[in-house]
Amino acid sequence: MKRLFALSALVLTMVFTTNATAQKFPGLDKSPADIASQPSSYKISKKNIRVVYSRPQLKGRLVKDLAPAGKVWRTGANEAAEITFYTDTKFGGKTVKAGTYSLFSIPGDKQWTIILNQNLNQWGAYSYEEDADAVRVTGKVSKNKESLEAFSITFTDTDMVMGWGTTLVSVPYAVSM
Repeated sequence: MKRLFALSALVLTMVFTTNATAQKFPGLDKSPADIASQPSSYKISKKNIRVVYSRPQLKGRLVKDLAPAGKVWRTGANEAAEITFYTDTKFGGKTVKAGTYSLFSIPGDKQWTIILNQNLNQWGAYSYEEDADAVRVTGKVSKNKESLEAFSITFTDTDMVMGWGTTLVSVPYAVSM
């Protein structure tokens, strides 16, 4: 009888404890976070550059409406993207010291201004301060044959490439040895 009572008490305790500590987790983010790195192969652990950013979706909208020409954009969604250079690097023809920077852009028809800003942990471009810019470079705009639904960043052997819709923006880089 004592065993039955103890067992019943244990089961009731477990039932009520489980409910009391259960957590509710939010669903998937509508603009999921992603990481692009150079070199891009997961088999190479020593990276030269890494970008952490969120990937907004077009969902029938136009790039120019989501990233307006002539206005500072956070280069993605949610928090401002952050780019880390693990060694001094020529980026867009300018020397960038090793470190982590917020990544902003000013879209344009033929070129984008790409901004590396020293202020980290920024939400969007709301608190962007031009005085904290480490460097501004020019990204060359071209058109892609296929449309990308989600904003994306990748690296070739010579360029960081951002793509969204049919817009491609390339910024050359050269890692210091």
